[in-house]
Parts: sequence; structure tokens; C-alpha cells
Amino acid sequence: MVNRYFADIGKPYTDLLSLVKDKDYFILTTNVDHCFQRAGFDKQRLFYTQGDYGLWQCSKACHQKTYDNEKQVKRMAVQQKNMKIPSDLVPYCPHCGAPMTMNLRIDGTFVQDEGWYYASNRYNDFLKRHENLKIVYLELGVGNNTPAIIKYPFWDMTSKNKNAVYACINYQEAFCPPQIKKQSICIQADIGKVLRDLQADK
Repeated sequence: MVNRYFADIGKPYTDLLSLVKDKDYFILTTNVDHCFQRAGFDKQRLFYTQGDYGLWQCSKACHQKTYDNEKQVKRMAVQQKNMKIPSDLVPYCPHCGAPMTMNLRIDGTFVQDEGWYYASNRYNDFLKRHENLKIVYLELGVGNNTPAIIKYPFWDMTSKNKNAVYACINYQEAFCPPQIKKQSICIQADIGKVLRDLQADK
């Protein structure tokens, strides 16, 4: 949780923003540390599909609502001792009294609140607006933990659109199916270095 508020953003985020800020872009991410928004990406162009460290939810998912946790987390960080916090800072669900937990997709209790659905709809609208148009599906560092969220859909959408390009930058797993090889650019390298080089050539 501390990463959500105190960790450095990292230059790859700012380099990526510089490359896309004047373009019609949308970010679909499984990251939950909010670095995209903290780096300056437009909130309306982001979909954190796996959750957000900055939100509490009921651990039993008794209702579909999330709660901002910034003030509590910062108080916890200040008051913790020996990796423990005062009991009165432990958050509990205002409805059922169960302990609160972070809004992360780790099991069947993940809460998809109103904001999650708004972001999902914006992403789907973006995809519909770009059907059969020139588009780059840029995949950065996606591994095999959750390929069905980004990797497989990007492959599928590329295969259905002759004007699309699938671009993958990955330190170890830059590849694509043979069916879209002619429409693909796979770079097996450090993402930060590639984005720096692109930024320098801009």
C-alpha cells in the first residue's frame, strides 16, 4: 500500500506519456500501484482492471463499493512500529463489520464498483471507435500470469484488423503467434531503454 503513495513513479512512465500524450490513446493495465495516473496520464483514459492499492473494500465483498484509503494508509505509515499498527487504525466494513482489505483481484471477492464499470465502458468504447482503423496495440511487460486480460485480446484484435499493429516490448517474453507475425513488432529488451530510445528519436 505504501507503494501507492510514496514510491517513485519511474522514468519509463513519463517517457511513455511523452510519446502518447498528443495521440488518441487508452491504457489497460493490470498494475495496481496507480503510477500511470501519478505520472500524469489522463484518468479518463485508464482502466485498472485488477484493482487499486488506493482503495479498501469489504473482505467478504458484502457490497459493491470501494473506499479511498489515502489518509488511513499515511497514518498507518507514520504510526507503525515493528511492522505493526495501532488497533484503532485497522479498517472494518461499515456494513457487515468484517475487516477491510485492498481492492485487488486475488479471489472471487474482488469488488467491481461503479468506477470500475465506468472505466471498463470507456475502454470498450475506445476499442469500438477504432475497429478496422489504424491502431497500435502496445504491450509492455505482460507475462503469463494474466495473458487473457491484455496479451490474448491484443493478438485477437490484431488478427481481425489488417490495419492494426501488435507491438510487444518484453525483457524475456517478446513473441507473437505466427498468424499475426507480419503485423507485429516484438522487441526483447528492457522497456525503460526502448522507451528512452524512442523518446530520443522523437
